[in-house]
Amino acid sequence: MKREVAIVGIGYAGFRPLTPDLSYKELVFEAASRAYAEAGINPRTDVDSFISVAEDLHEGTSITDEYVPDQLGAVQKPVQTIGGDGIHGLIMAYMQICTGQFDIVVVESHSKASNVLHHGHVTAMALDPVYNRPLAFHPLALAGMEMQRYLAESGITHEQCAQVVVKNRAHALTNPLASYPAALTVEDVLHAPPVAEPLTQLEISQHADGAIVVVLAAGDVARTLTEMPIWVLGVGFANDAFALEARPWGQAEYARLAAKMAYDMAGIRNPRATIDFAEVDDTFAYKELQHLEALGLCAPGEAGHLVAEGYTSLEGEFPVNPSGGSLGVGHLLDASGLARVLEVVWQLRGEAGNRQIPDVEVGLAFGWRGVPTTSGAVVILANG
Repeated sequence: MKREVAIVGIGYAGFRPLTPDLSYKELVFEAASRAYAEAGINPRTDVDSFISVAEDLHEGTSITDEYVPDQLGAVQKPVQTIGGDGIHGLIMAYMQICTGQFDIVVVESHSKASNVLHHGHVTAMALDPVYNRPLAFHPLALAGMEMQRYLAESGITHEQCAQVVVKNRAHALTNPLASYPAALTVEDVLHAPPVAEPLTQLEISQHADGAIVVVLAAGDVARTLTEMPIWVLGVGFANDAFALEARPWGQAEYARLAAKMAYDMAGIRNPRATIDFAEVDDTFAYKELQHLEALGLCAPGEAGHLVAEGYTSLEGEFPVNPSGGSLGVGHLLDASGLARVLEVVWQLRGEAGNRQIPDVEVGLAFGWRGVPTTSGAVVILANG
């Protein structure tokens, strides 16, 4: 019988474009302290395993998990690094608990993006060193080309992509953690400076610093720690072709495969009828629409019409990114997926303040590792 797993504590720190007053270790310590207080645990005695989600190239160091035990209370405990999106780390924690060898596992991920001088140079290191990197193009050109192909295949318009920015940055006005709230129009987005046509500056999420720590526990333990565990119903992760020359440019196949795995695990046959809201990756505005379709939350080519009609707004029938997403909150590098999880947990607990969606029971969080990858992960959470 599959073991039950729940989130019993979650903490955050930062969520600002610049944090010159704090090191990433201080951000992680603050987030961990909040998570442990919520869960009512002592990390030194109660936690069996710790997972750090980080990318060495962003950190400027190798084997980055060696730099997190102190602030997590994980000295002389098992600590490992996951190179991926934060939801990949959460899935690893879930799997560790399912083995029966661990009862409480902690996941951390953080962003000190303001310390990185040239993000494009770092991202370019992920390109194929023989066939792609010597061409010396900026990695954002890949997003522009993919957007162009996606619009051509789906029939979605640039105006509908721009509406994603308008929606998410308006949602961010209700989120005190958001770094980029704004009241914009579609024309503002379309007429912003072009970056990689058709992608404009306002359609690209801007970076933020922050840290998120999540405490997961086995079902029997979770019930002793909190009156409102947030249950993990299903998880999924997948990669598509890594080579630029071999991938389907107009589709997010990795999201479709990850979602299928999560839905099968959760026993969900009709995700649109079962899931009440979603937090999905919106690193670029078009990606929210592409991911919604790949996740089976709307039909192919339908996402643009839904956002234009307000269906995915905070007041709509199926809210998407009520937090403001990465476009409104800020992109937290590898912690971006856990930022999506943070909002889902708050919504399911009824703790989302002015942006609270009424009567929600099941939420989905999806993270993408970003250009140039085809790597994504899904977690489905419920409050009962």
